[in-house]
Amino acid sequence: MAFTRATGKHRAPSRMARRGVGIAGAATLATTGVIGTLASPALAADTENRSSLEDTGLTKVITEDSLAERIDAQAAAQEQEAFEVAAKAKAKAEAKRKAEARAKEIREAEQRAAREAERRRLASFQLPVEGTYVSTGYQTGGSLWSSGSHSGIDFHASYGSSVVSVGSGTVVEAGWGGAYGNNIVIRMNDGTYTQYGHLSSIGVYVGQSVEPGERIGISGSTGNSTGPHLHFEARTTSEYGSDINPISYLRARGVNV
Repeated sequence: MAFTRATGKHRAPSRMARRGVGIAGAATLATTGVIGTLASPALAADTENRSSLEDTGLTKVITEDSLAERIDAQAAAQEQEAFEVAAKAKAKAEAKRKAEARAKEIREAEQRAAREAERRRLASFQLPVEGTYVSTGYQTGGSLWSSGSHSGIDFHASYGSSVVSVGSGTVVEAGWGGAYGNNIVIRMNDGTYTQYGHLSSIGVYVGQSVEPGERIGISGSTGNSTGPHLHFEARTTSEYGSDINPISYLRARGVNV
């Protein structure tokens, strides 16, 4: 049997023909939107990439803002801490200043009180012999005194008793005084004079300053005396004959006689 070549209408399309059909089909699909649908994943990926980039830039800005805020917060905290430290230091300095001022006030008050106490002490008067009493009164008459009467008072004092200045003053006489025996005359700070007679010994010198209660001698019985005692006079001058009542003199100065 003889075979014949198939006719052209039964032959397979050529390569070129198939390529042409493919192009045409693609065009048709593009027209109908199929290609657009197929291309969407790529477009979405690109959009996602751009969004990711944009997100990265925003995150960077947020990060920078957060860092700036933290720095500002830290600076503010440091500034507040410095302020508090300064405030505490100022308060401490003020407290110290007040404490020092108060201490100064207390010291000054104590010093004033001490000066006042010393002033009162120096202005005070006391008995010339501790625990004594008057054994012979002022202006007592008798032949024992050349003037006919006692120019002072006698304080009871056993031999060797301490004799002290009745107040503050300066010694103007210290030595033998005739009928007074060993005697001392003191010019008191108020301008009056006091005399201490019949002493066994003298413990001060002319020109010496004495204070109330300061020991000036020892009692005895020197001069015109019948026994150990202290002859005490108060005078307006240092000279004999200017005597005033010793009891009134001492009582006027707060001494209980």
